[in-house]
Amino acid sequence: MTLIKLIEKEEATGRVAEIYDTMMNTMGFIPNAFKVFSPSEHVLDKQFANLGYFMRHKTLGGKLLAFIRLLVSEQEQCRYCVGMNSGLLLQYGVLPGTLDEIRQDPSKAPLEANELAMLLFVLHVVRDSNSIQQADVDKLKALGWSDADIMDATYHGTTQVGVDKIFNAFKIDSEM
Repeated sequence: MTLIKLIEKEEATGRVAEIYDTMMNTMGFIPNAFKVFSPSEHVLDKQFANLGYFMRHKTLGGKLLAFIRLLVSEQEQCRYCVGMNSGLLLQYGVLPGTLDEIRQDPSKAPLEANELAMLLFVLHVVRDSNSIQQADVDKLKALGWSDADIMDATYHGTTQVGVDKIFNAFKIDSEM
């Protein structure tokens, strides 16, 4: 049971109701991952905007982003996000046994070389941001990533840390 009161669809007003309506029309349900932000219309709106931005990202693919969220969430021990992103990766054709192997060794993620390098960079930032060097960034640029791509992927991964902490703190329930 969640530790804070989440706003349900029938109780929603204002911007929360607008976001909920959009989610119902596009997804068919309102994930607890968004309901948890519903007590703050501002935070829910920002999370919803981020979802839209990353879903339509021109260079960071959905599979890469799901691996970033999964592996950051694994580190943060966020059961909800590990389950949700594992499910998404299954839809991308990543088998459960392979996921277990990748959790142990992220370098085995079935991604293109440039995407794998980005994944490993973001995980490095999340583990030890102070150890990042110019050479780490230059390696990504040599693989075709722009500064904007590097910032977006890093933002996605580091924001996931905060989301995981919120989900863990307030004990959100899985829809499954």
